[in-house]
Amino acid sequence: MPRTSRHARDVAVVAFAQSDHLRRTDELSEVEMVMPVLHQVLEQTGMKAGEIGFTCSGSSDYLAGRAFSFTMTLDGVGAWPPISESHVEMDGAWALYEAWVKIQTGEADTALVYSYGKSSPGSVRDVLTRQLDPYYLAPLWPDSVALAALQAQALIDAGETDEASLAAIGARSRAAAEANPHAQLRGTVPHGDYQVRPLRTGDCPPIGDGAAAVILAAGDTARRLCARPAWITGIDHRIEAHGLGLRDLTDSPSTRTAAERAGVFEAPVDTAELHAPFSSQEVVLRKALGLGDEVTVNASGGALAANPMMAAGLIRIGEAAARIHRGESDRAVAHATSGPCLQQNLVAVLEGDPS
Repeated sequence: MPRTSRHARDVAVVAFAQSDHLRRTDELSEVEMVMPVLHQVLEQTGMKAGEIGFTCSGSSDYLAGRAFSFTMTLDGVGAWPPISESHVEMDGAWALYEAWVKIQTGEADTALVYSYGKSSPGSVRDVLTRQLDPYYLAPLWPDSVALAALQAQALIDAGETDEASLAAIGARSRAAAEANPHAQLRGTVPHGDYQVRPLRTGDCPPIGDGAAAVILAAGDTARRLCARPAWITGIDHRIEAHGLGLRDLTDSPSTRTAAERAGVFEAPVDTAELHAPFSSQEVVLRKALGLGDEVTVNASGGALAANPMMAAGLIRIGEAAARIHRGESDRAVAHATSGPCLQQNLVAVLEGDPS
């Protein structure tokens, strides 16, 4: 099937690199964690930092505990020559979206996108409460696991899943991660005790530190830099109501709308990389994206095997692109999320040139 694009310029992911995701990296600063990943992704294309048209990063000052913390990691990119640079206080998938828009406007032909997060220094469950509505929800301090448990219980009550099915998702994800040398959890991992009923340890993401980077390029530049570029034929992101009481937690209309706008339903996909930090969220995303058993889901292990905050969504795009680079996929969908219970969702379609 010939590849088609709905946009002014053909843009592709031409390189992807990530760190080993670890429970703690106390001996490394953010710069020291990011720098090797930036060097690796540039080496894949043979480019130097000064040859990149645009650089965009994604991270969270809340995790770092200090304002404008992202400016320090620019040391990993290099202080000279001067660069065109931007930053989003979001997962790196949204930084990729900004870079993609920059290339679409013609202001750049290449872009370096990177993101990182060190969750180990503090309590992620407490930090994420700052995403909540400041008047009604945040004062109650419901943490991310408790809110995900509400969603999981809603799915069980609606007959969409059960605890055994959720356990199977966690087991499958960590078994798939056996082939991923960067994953934090691999192989047989005990499903464990309840964290917040009905979610057990195996239904929840590991807390850890990590970084990732991709390079985007347009048209002939992409073909020159990569033997089989992963073309972004569609990309879109949508947001749902901030108030959880206004949403049906068993469904994700924002994911479905983003998928429609990105062209997911126009042809079959063979691969899906879903940013589902909790096993129950994979149930929601599969339904919203219409994914059947014939689609390979989270061959990397997904966020249940490694979930570096602010990088896990970008990794989903990178992992999907890498499968296209290797010839293991022809048409893939990648998903990233942010906020409680899948509040914000980004969907991208990546395709390889016909063999």
